[in-house]
Amino acid sequence: MVRIVNAVRPRLARATSAAKPRVARLARTVRPLSAALSRPRSHRTWRYTAGAATAGLALTAGVVTLAGPWDANGQRTAERHRAAVLERAGGTDHDGSSTVPGAPRPAPSAGPVLAGVGRATSPVDTGKAAPGETSLSNVLGPLLSAPSLGTAHAAAVVDVATGRRLYGAGPDKALTPASTTKIATAVAALSALGPDHRLTTRTALEPDTGELVLVGGGDPTLTAHQHADGWASLRTLATRTAQALQKRGIHRITFSYDTTLYTGPALHRIGVNDNLAPVTALIADEGRTNGSTSGPVIRVTDPAKDAATKFAGFLKAAGITTTPPGPSKATSRAETLATVSSPPLSALVERMLTNSDNDIAEALARQTALATGRPAGFDGGARAIAAQLTKLGLPMSGASFHDGSGLDRDDRLTANLLTALLVKAGAPDQPGLRPILTGLPVAHFTGTLAARYTDGGAGVVRAKTGTLTGVNTLAGTVVDADGRLLAFAFLASGTTDPLAAQSALDRTATALAGCGCG
Repeated sequence: MVRIVNAVRPRLARATSAAKPRVARLARTVRPLSAALSRPRSHRTWRYTAGAATAGLALTAGVVTLAGPWDANGQRTAERHRAAVLERAGGTDHDGSSTVPGAPRPAPSAGPVLAGVGRATSPVDTGKAAPGETSLSNVLGPLLSAPSLGTAHAAAVVDVATGRRLYGAGPDKALTPASTTKIATAVAALSALGPDHRLTTRTALEPDTGELVLVGGGDPTLTAHQHADGWASLRTLATRTAQALQKRGIHRITFSYDTTLYTGPALHRIGVNDNLAPVTALIADEGRTNGSTSGPVIRVTDPAKDAATKFAGFLKAAGITTTPPGPSKATSRAETLATVSSPPLSALVERMLTNSDNDIAEALARQTALATGRPAGFDGGARAIAAQLTKLGLPMSGASFHDGSGLDRDDRLTANLLTALLVKAGAPDQPGLRPILTGLPVAHFTGTLAARYTDGGAGVVRAKTGTLTGVNTLAGTVVDADGRLLAFAFLASGTTDPLAAQSALDRTATALAGCGCG
């Protein structure tokens, strides 16, 4: 509640300041009547009551007038204009209709203003700028020229409803995007697989050898925790598998695991890193060693073996004894015994964007590769993302992908492409992409923005952050002072103080939200 009060206080203060002169005039109008009523006689109490009601109604009428303008139907004109774009609810699978019992609810949807808010026929109209470009340049230009934003920067602001670019500073300059790359990964995965797609982990029994195989399906959210919170549970899979084996009279079995869904090196080219586990088709809790669910932490060196070992322990607790697990490959003739599936892809995308989850990002890049007939490795995933975005007609000039998470410093994106991705996610004909907008962290409330925007923009700015050494980026949406939904992208390279650069980007997004420019 304190955060909400802090978030709305600046706007209430501006509204109070603007209304003060007119309220004062109203107060002067009713003061004589109030004075006359201040000395009522006991036998004229009814007159005092009636007079007070009259004064109150007069003052109320004035305040209501200040809140206008109002149309003939009694609705504030601004609200009517805003309602015109609220055609659909934001997000995907937010109504609890998931087919998996107890499935986690995706990140809370932003206001329905994010849904199908315009009739733009292309992602971004890069033609003549809107009349307000000069004033917006005056607001954003000095902020983006701050020394803390390093030696190179690029920026773009686009009206989501119309697709018109309102501001551009090197919008076609390709810079290192860091984790804003995840926006591109999300668009590619959702468009290739669909928001309802699920990733399945299964166990299979080989008919000839009698071997039990744990087959990884590439689910980065598979968990071995006692409380799965709706994510696919390794414990549940073990229980179901044990029951299937016991029905066959099997209590001891040879056990192996299959990670062949993915190809190529498991280790990102940045090497061992607390921000990303080795990427494999079988992993539990992202290979984390401390029970956390997000953020950097030391990872296990062999996530697949770690998950299989935990699974063997769960089987033993359920009455099935196994051999120590080793790598193998399930044959096409193996009989599936049990399965568990992830929540819908929409939920994985939202978790990825909110927490800037690198493990999910690399998994989704590989799933996109599989869906488009490419090898499921770092290179295949990168090529699949680029091909999928090209297929969607997005402006790819200068773009270069080398992974799905943005950890690779050779990744290159433009502000033009990032804003086009956000506009595409809000397009009326792309409802399956809406989780990209609803998954963006909310300033001072959720994810990687929870501790930022303490001085303004709280609850108004929604954006994906990006940080590497010498690189700071921010891309997302704001609703400006005129009620327009704007997509923005700010990229800075050559920064030397990451906290100062973050603050500069946050001030710029806050200024954009408060600017009724154009």
